[in-house]
Amino acid sequence: MAFITNSQGGSKNETKGGPGALVLLPFTFVGRTVIDWVDNLGAATIFLFTALTKTFGRKQLFKIVEQIYYIGAKSITIIMLVSLFTGMVLGLQSYHALVKFGAQGALGSLVSLSLIMELGPVLTAIMITARAGSAITAEIGIQRISEQIDALHTMRINPLRYLVSPKIIAAIISFPLLTAVFDLVGIIGGYISGVVLLGVNAGVYLHSIQAYVDLRDIINGFIKVIVFAVIVSTVCCYQGYFAHMRKDSHGAQAVGLATTSAVVLSCVLILVSDYVVTSLLI
Repeated sequence: MAFITNSQGGSKNETKGGPGALVLLPFTFVGRTVIDWVDNLGAATIFLFTALTKTFGRKQLFKIVEQIYYIGAKSITIIMLVSLFTGMVLGLQSYHALVKFGAQGALGSLVSLSLIMELGPVLTAIMITARAGSAITAEIGIQRISEQIDALHTMRINPLRYLVSPKIIAAIISFPLLTAVFDLVGIIGGYISGVVLLGVNAGVYLHSIQAYVDLRDIINGFIKVIVFAVIVSTVCCYQGYFAHMRKDSHGAQAVGLATTSAVVLSCVLILVSDYVVTSLLI
């Protein structure tokens, strides 16, 4: 609908659009949505590369180590817990599937390859997003709405170098390390489920891992998780940094919505990029 100003009375009269306007309405919505996505993607990419160029500076090493502790060390307990039960469930389900074909000797290779190439990187990234990513978004968002970031500008301190760069570098370092822990503990969980509880021969389980898992599988898994680390850290920092520019809310509500958007968007992009990277690596 178009609104035309009446020059005599100053009032606004509503003019109804023709039938063509209703036909074009879905295309208008799709077009605006795509333009918004492309605009945010470009802005996030510029945000990432700008933050990476600010990485190397004085006193950055201490901040990076601090963020590695926050993102990595504080997440290791939940990672080990989830990986243990993931490996146990995977071992249990795989055993009952393989025993139908008399191939229970392949249990070790099935569990290890599933964890190393797929479940390990994906579940690790999602768990870190839920624990650390949401906190990063909320922390930066609160600093934005409380004008702490503006104060950094006033003191001639680059906010990207001070707040964002250490988090992105720490995520790139922490994600592969936590994924390695996830894979190892998950394989142990599969051993407990398959060997200890179901009676699969321990030597056969370990030999199948050694025989069928090669270095390329491990490298592919780490490539995936590095991509996930870049995506999660960029999305979470970006959403928090620009929380004050949201159109649907402001203040504390904007921080909450930015945190929710960061977690949901990160999880979706993890799954999408998982398919893309897998198709490129196969």
